[in-house]
Amino acid sequence: MSMKNVYRETCQVVVVGAGHAGCEAALACARMGLETIIFTVSVDSIALMPCNPNIGGSSKGHLVREIDALGGEMGKNIDKTFIQSKMLNVSKGPAVHSLRAQADKAEYSRSMRRVLENTEHLAIVQAEVAEILADDGVIKGIKTTSGAIYESQAVVLCTGTYLRARCIYGDISNYTGPNGLQAATHLTESLKNLGIEMYRFKTGTPARVDKRSIDFSKMQEQFGDERIVPFSFTTDPDEIQKHQISCWLTYTNEETHKIIRENLDRSPLYSGMIEGTGPRYCPSIEDKVVRFADKNRHQVFLEPEGLYTNEMYVGGMSSSLPEDVQHAMYSSVAGLEHVRIVRNAYAIEYDCIDARQLYPTLEFKKLSGLFSGGQFNGSSGYEEAAAQGLIAGINAGRKLLGKEPLILDRSQAYIGVLIDDLVTKENREPYRMMTSRAEYRLLLRQDNADLRLTKIGHEMGLISEERYQNLLEKEREIAEEIARVEKVFVGTSEQVQELLNEYGSTPLNSGISLAELIKRPELSYDIVAPLDPKRPKLMRGVAEQVNIHMKYDGYIQRQMRQVEQFQKLENKKLPESLDYNEVPSLRTEARQKLTAVRPLSIGQASRISGVSPADISVLLVWLEHKK
Repeated sequence: MSMKNVYRETCQVVVVGAGHAGCEAALACARMGLETIIFTVSVDSIALMPCNPNIGGSSKGHLVREIDALGGEMGKNIDKTFIQSKMLNVSKGPAVHSLRAQADKAEYSRSMRRVLENTEHLAIVQAEVAEILADDGVIKGIKTTSGAIYESQAVVLCTGTYLRARCIYGDISNYTGPNGLQAATHLTESLKNLGIEMYRFKTGTPARVDKRSIDFSKMQEQFGDERIVPFSFTTDPDEIQKHQISCWLTYTNEETHKIIRENLDRSPLYSGMIEGTGPRYCPSIEDKVVRFADKNRHQVFLEPEGLYTNEMYVGGMSSSLPEDVQHAMYSSVAGLEHVRIVRNAYAIEYDCIDARQLYPTLEFKKLSGLFSGGQFNGSSGYEEAAAQGLIAGINAGRKLLGKEPLILDRSQAYIGVLIDDLVTKENREPYRMMTSRAEYRLLLRQDNADLRLTKIGHEMGLISEERYQNLLEKEREIAEEIARVEKVFVGTSEQVQELLNEYGSTPLNSGISLAELIKRPELSYDIVAPLDPKRPKLMRGVAEQVNIHMKYDGYIQRQMRQVEQFQKLENKKLPESLDYNEVPSLRTEARQKLTAVRPLSIGQASRISGVSPADISVLLVWLEHKK
């Protein structure tokens, strides 16, 4: 092809892939004022939900709230397109409360596409990116399969599960992306040529079935919450109260498990046909039957895919078994005896990276200007992808604007935990966020994500001045109301004793502060409101924060002291150019691991597998000596 006939265009940022990570990355860059082009193999697959039809869930709901608090789009988009919403873990403490919403998958995708199409400085291009262009370790742009060249100063890779993707069930193997979409077959070779080490991971999805073929009378109906709580801090709860669509619960049984066990030799998971490593915390049904052989049943959730389709998602039964086995297996479940499968379950293999090749900014250590986010980094889930995409996009933009990068640490956000785990620890399977991974989860609640992160989002240029001022007003109201409530005292009046009796609380023998009453497990800030005639009218979210502060103040203070100790190690920076072979007394394994990861701080070094407390002591002594 003659060079004069090659199409050329110049922009500032290129985003490769328009899934959940790509959308957040591109929106962040464009909203920072940078000319951005987002590439997708299909414009119709923007923000596609190829697997489960929901956003949020345990710990993932925290990520969505944090994305929103920083100025991302996922929370706003699900608020516009949900068909059922439920707050999980409400019987437990506020640290693990997590919002989860069923989405209308088609409308979710259309709504996000409308946002992208109407964002200034952002263009959408349908083309497959075949090559990353770099010169002496510095990014120069990309080339598409048609030969078109797009020059840019930064590239953000958000390829999801599309790189050399292969969908498999039984002995059927199709080289396609999810939902039969075109795979991206060229980019892997270019990345390898740039010195990037590639991995092969696997994930899977269950069958989609026809609602008309389901006997719901044999299942338990699952309702949404009576009062819907939005994901986005900008969404007015009164505007999203609506009729919700039910989900349904049923179970596998011994017959289901017998069918699976008898056909394990035909499963590509066990025959060796699948090379990639799958997610431990989201196993296929054949994995569950083998690993949990003592269980005689597993939960199966039937979830609607949208308002205007009869397709239902069979949650809990992802599989790569052959088609005939799938029919027998699903038909053995109560309520699915006459089920009609619309789309077979399948496993999907794809190329990704070991994220230890990235800085905590999500920029590649070897390539200046190349950033990465989402499942390409070895994670799983829409929410994990969107969170990484947002941070990768912010940091690509910050680099081009000559500003300091954004690195959220483990004490600031679940996003910080997610990224730190990915870039520090060896992940041999797709990484999934869980509340148990966050050491400071009492501080990192979903309800206070705005208080933790919206100031940062404003500094990044993604939060409007009006929203920022609202946050400052909320902070002021919380502080003032906490101080006021601590000074309000109630006596032993008949009204007080009646209220305490109503909630099974011990009667008073003498006066007590309202704050002390609120600390009782059976009471709350709202319950004692009748005893507080001077309680002011507060803006949304303030009462919840006051209640949590009163109830958990001792625990919160203790965790804040732990964070102070954590910060001391995070603030002890390690030189980027440090030659660990020159540090005396370090063990060989520690030298190798430290050289591979190149941690930015003593804190990060302490979380590397294979680096012992003794090695950290050696590093601390060495740092003091160098001072």
